[in-house]
Amino acid sequence: MKQGPIHSCTCGHDHSHAHAPSAPHPPQPVPWSILRMSLASRLLAALAIAGGLWGMIALAMRAT
Repeated sequence: MKQGPIHSCTCGHDHSHAHAPSAPHPPQPVPWSILRMSLASRLLAALAIAGGLWGMIALAMRAT
């Protein structure tokens, strides 16, 4: 149901959150994303993860 900006409604909840497009919400912090990292940071993170996994493999092979 499409309603205009000014309407009357008896749906039981408050419609007081209204603002003009010229007054938008304040910006919110963006969540962390690997896509926002620089290429060098992504490569370093991948190398660190790969090194950790190889370390786990080496420990597992040494224990047997």
